[in-house]
Amino acid sequence: MNGICTLANDHVYDQLIALLNSIESLYGQSMPVCIYPYDQQTDRITAAIRQRPQVQLYDDAASMARWDQFARDIWDAHPTARQRWHHPDPSYYHRIGTHRRFCAFDAPFERFLYMDADTVLLNSVDAVFAELDHHDWVVYDFQHKDPSHVYDLDSTKLSQIFAPRRIETEIFCSGFYAAKRGLFDAALRASLLASLQNGEAEVLYPMAPDQTILNYMVMKTGLSSLNLAHSLPESQRTGNSVTSPHFQQRNHLLYDYGKRLTYLHYIGLPSKLFSRLCAGENLDFPYRDIFLHYRYLNQPQPVLSGSRQSYAAPLSFQQRLVKKLAQLNLFES
Repeated sequence: MNGICTLANDHVYDQLIALLNSIESLYGQSMPVCIYPYDQQTDRITAAIRQRPQVQLYDDAASMARWDQFARDIWDAHPTARQRWHHPDPSYYHRIGTHRRFCAFDAPFERFLYMDADTVLLNSVDAVFAELDHHDWVVYDFQHKDPSHVYDLDSTKLSQIFAPRRIETEIFCSGFYAAKRGLFDAALRASLLASLQNGEAEVLYPMAPDQTILNYMVMKTGLSSLNLAHSLPESQRTGNSVTSPHFQQRNHLLYDYGKRLTYLHYIGLPSKLFSRLCAGENLDFPYRDIFLHYRYLNQPQPVLSGSRQSYAAPLSFQQRLVKKLAQLNLFES
């Protein structure tokens, strides 16, 4: 069975609802969805999905515990992660909840498409699932243009583990990927962990913890992977990121020079921005109207107070990343 997965808690509630509504606008209730809980703050999510029989909140505690421990063991092997995180608590792990997305390798779908909660689906993904007939891993992004947010490029071991050509072509963003259940069983996880504990952990990038581990897992095991950003002809290939200013909106969909986007990723925009907008603040950000359409697909949109104000705040790490991505056109063909 095919299904779509995501990762969420109540802090990203509004974004999650927009994603769920966008999936339903294309598939109705025929596409099952599984939400992996980032943490225990899921009361609003639980209430919201009661009327969505095709949506479930993952509750396999043993599965989540296994992947949580796997991630902790990896970061315990990293020589500089704690210094990079700058956190006073010695038991702290940066964004440890993001690794819960790895539970998709356990259940519930035989084949799945993972989408970050800060995305909206704008086109059918049947073709993405079809590629899993020929590949183990399918992505659609341009992260390969900036490997510095996947691996530590200063590590001398990186080129010993992965040939530079592989770094240039195979790395991917962890916000949208299709894969299969059971790709990483206990024996394979143990083998990967052993390699990392034997010195290879230093190549991982600690500030994007799930992304760097996923890339390492896929590349180290040599899975058959496909990036549609490489394989699609230019006449079909599109961007997908909110950092791209040129998309055109028609009928609540987006087009990249006439080509319909598969999905839009609001990468780097903080969840509080969406929460404040949904609470009635007239905050502006790229493709805001697309978000509002899907967030309130089945209910009236909020009345926004005051004049439309551009969102401006001190640049966080994520926003600096977005700025860099925009400068490099990372999500454009």
